[in-house]
Amino acid sequence: MPLHRRPVIDDAVKVGTRYCQGRRSYTPRDDCGYEEIGTASWHGEELCGSRTANGETFDPDGILGAHRTLPLPSYVEVTSLETGRTILVRINDRGPFYSNRIIDLSLGAARQLGISGRGVHQVRLRRVEPSEKDKLALRRGQVVAALQAPAQDDLARFSRPRRLAGAAAYGSCGTMAEGQRAVLPASRQLFERTARSSSGRQA
Repeated sequence: MPLHRRPVIDDAVKVGTRYCQGRRSYTPRDDCGYEEIGTASWHGEELCGSRTANGETFDPDGILGAHRTLPLPSYVEVTSLETGRTILVRINDRGPFYSNRIIDLSLGAARQLGISGRGVHQVRLRRVEPSEKDKLALRRGQVVAALQAPAQDDLARFSRPRRLAGAAAYGSCGTMAEGQRAVLPASRQLFERTARSSSGRQA
């Protein structure tokens, strides 16, 4: 059955307001200097057709990502610290909601980075502002290589996860209100599904 997609546009960029997931709070912000090192995960067919936080339809073959605080949509340069590959990724969802991860990638993005063989990988993220041509290509699910990939000695310096200048700071909070849950669609579905499954096994 063909995937029916909602319109994909960049006109209505939203930063968003503070929200909670679990016992953590997150404050979205338009941080043009954002750069961070950490762990990435990826999602595939299990979320196909789900609604993302900015109202689009999740396409596992697209070059997409979920981030907890960057504007929707926005763009990041993602470098795999394991393969050395660098691509541009369009952020259109919220997540991941595991404390040790900084981005959820689509299967299409993970494949282009050469990291789809395992669940989690070390990556470097950097906020970028692509050309309109590159933005259009990413909206169409096409691969866009970064203008300049990091040198090998730079990759060696980024061998361990760490937060760099401009990275988002997270606080703590109580139970999430129902109104706040609405901004966490596709990634939240898998997060809560996994949590329920883990609880069932422990029982």
